[in-house]
Amino acid sequence: MTIAWIFLVIVIIGGVLFLRIRSRIHQRNLLDVAARREKHAPKTAEVPTHFTSAGSKIQEYKITQQETQAEHNRTASSVESEESPILESPSRQVDELTTKERESYDARDQARDENIIALRLLVGDLFEPSKGVSGEIPTDLKQEQSSVELRNTWIQHYEEPLNQHAAFIEQEEIGSGIRMMEANEIENDDIQYRIEREGGKTGEVQISLAWDDFNDLDLHLFCPSGERIYFNNKKSACGGELDVDMNVRPTSEKAVENIVWPDSAPLGQYKVGVHFYKHHSRDDTTTVCKFRARITTYGKVRDYSGSITHGQAMQMVTSFTLNR
Repeated sequence: MTIAWIFLVIVIIGGVLFLRIRSRIHQRNLLDVAARREKHAPKTAEVPTHFTSAGSKIQEYKITQQETQAEHNRTASSVESEESPILESPSRQVDELTTKERESYDARDQARDENIIALRLLVGDLFEPSKGVSGEIPTDLKQEQSSVELRNTWIQHYEEPLNQHAAFIEQEEIGSGIRMMEANEIENDDIQYRIEREGGKTGEVQISLAWDDFNDLDLHLFCPSGERIYFNNKKSACGGELDVDMNVRPTSEKAVENIVWPDSAPLGQYKVGVHFYKHHSRDDTTTVCKFRARITTYGKVRDYSGSITHGQAMQMVTSFTLNR
């Protein structure tokens, strides 16, 4: 073999080795670039593969950071929607009305007072001897019946008129003049003690009425469902319950009544009514009765004070609305 051929073989072998080395260098560079790209790429959150109890695969997927945040936002929104309902502002009171509005209210109030008289719903009159008035309770029975029995007898005769009167009151949108109590007044208030003393319940929504004489006031609550909770309908289909009803007999100067939803109170508007059922002539008890009302909704408490006179129509003292 001549020198020329030897040189040619060396050149060919050298060229092949050069091309292989260059190819490997190029491939390594590509791998380095890919590695750097992967290093700085957005991270992904791996979700474990789900399997059935038999071991077969259900799904395998990846969620980007953006999708994870979107899912978090949806969850937060769902939790927020399950929070307690919002208590909207209570109804306006007569003291907040303009002169023209007050004139209109006073006319409606007079009509309500005339309505309760026309329906013969003044208990003090009904239990007095009279001359052949329909529904009159005979004197001999009066002497034998307790106050509770008297009221049961009375409601048998006058349930329909009382319902008519209550429906008239329910139309009112203005409160009869209660005021929100000051913090120093609430500090010494014993409404909760009275409720516990009588075995009353507490709950998500609770309306309580307290007064400090022997008179018999009745708490009436108009529910969003259209029902009315009061002494003759103590448990409503919508879950509310009148669990404390006092002074049918004049037994306490520290009286209280209580309506409560232990849970799941319906959304909508509630109207709080107070009826001066019976004036008990005892000690210094007068025909004007001051009362306090407490409205508790999901831990938030509002305390009010007002008064009612025997012979007045049932009073729509305030309203409140539960909303999402």
